[in-house]
Amino acid sequence: MTDLGQRLGAELADRRDDLAALTQALVRIPTLNPPGLHYRDICELLAARLARSGFETAFVRATGAPGDSDRHPRWNLVARREGARPGPCVHFNGHTDVVEVGHGWTRDPFGGELADGRVYGRGACDMKGGIAAAVVAVEAFLTVRPDFPGAIEISATADEETGGYGGVAFLAEAGHFAGVDAVIIPEPLNKDRVCLGHRGVWWAEIETHGRIAHGSMPFLGDCAVRHMGAVLAEMERSLWPALATRRTALPVVPPAARASSLNVNAFHGGAPEIAGFDGLPAPVVPDRCRMVIDRRFLAEEEIGAVKAEVRAAVERAREGRGFSYAIRDLFEVRPSMTDRDAPVAAALARAVAEVTGRPAEFVVSPGTYDQKHIDRIGRLRNCVAYGPGILDLAHQPDEYVAVDDMLDAATVMALALDELLGAGQRRGRKA
Repeated sequence: MTDLGQRLGAELADRRDDLAALTQALVRIPTLNPPGLHYRDICELLAARLARSGFETAFVRATGAPGDSDRHPRWNLVARREGARPGPCVHFNGHTDVVEVGHGWTRDPFGGELADGRVYGRGACDMKGGIAAAVVAVEAFLTVRPDFPGAIEISATADEETGGYGGVAFLAEAGHFAGVDAVIIPEPLNKDRVCLGHRGVWWAEIETHGRIAHGSMPFLGDCAVRHMGAVLAEMERSLWPALATRRTALPVVPPAARASSLNVNAFHGGAPEIAGFDGLPAPVVPDRCRMVIDRRFLAEEEIGAVKAEVRAAVERAREGRGFSYAIRDLFEVRPSMTDRDAPVAAALARAVAEVTGRPAEFVVSPGTYDQKHIDRIGRLRNCVAYGPGILDLAHQPDEYVAVDDMLDAATVMALALDELLGAGQRRGRKA
């Protein structure tokens, strides 16, 4: 390892307990999304921390973004630290929101328990461990390179799990990435991988229509749930087998995600569930049924064809039953990809090799993340994901992040930061 790598590694080793404690503190703030809880609280914790290192901080509410309300405001934090002289700007971005807890936990999802060198809790892996690693990496870098050129930015943003429109997309629309040269997003792709981009996604709602009637005389009605059952049956017969045969040439991880996929995200039909009501439902034939689908598509596929084949499957189901239906777009993102020889990807790859002793693996994410907004709205292609954590643990019960992995990833990020800013004489630095 280079002298700089050794110095940064030693500095970060001294901060091991602090890194674990920061991760625990972040996990203990239950930033569940939906609906979007405690966003301001986690931004304030990070702002207080970064202010101690000389960062100027700003709270940005994504007013008018999907989900934003006075009850659940979409708060984001943007922090900036100026260097000793002009130079590039390197930006670390992490999302603060976490998904629902789900079932199957053996530990407190928001306890932030530290056991056997791991911090457990919802969001520990995805991606509060990554945020903590980036913050501590920057703090160690500032100690070793107090006279660095350029500027360092850190943002903590909302709503990545639900599209990012109340977070990175809002910041990009407002021009926050206009003066940024490189972005590192510490998503949990494993510490020896540099993630160049992601597959595409289309979310849609399919609604089948029927006619309401008394449940004792269903022949007088028309059951929308049965119509949706026919749609599912047709998808099982034709669509899912077809998707399974399509493979991308890109290094998507895990390998099973190199095929096209479709997930049934939600299914609603019949009498609505009313919170607090534990009585029996009324006897009616359901006249509406809705299904939300999550279609992940490959760089080799075109979004128009993706939509057309779903509609064709619904049409085939309709032909045998005669029902009406509607398909509504909810969300779509085309694949996003950065070249592996882009400055940020190359700097991280060199740092991974130095820290781990192995060549970095370039990968593509199965799911989208906020790179899409930095690319498409912010017009900045020099952006990748790199962070600690095991990808397969994201959104799982007993989610965790290993402290050793965070330390190694923090060292990688600090070394890459040095190269991208041109603070030292590392190979490939920007002038």
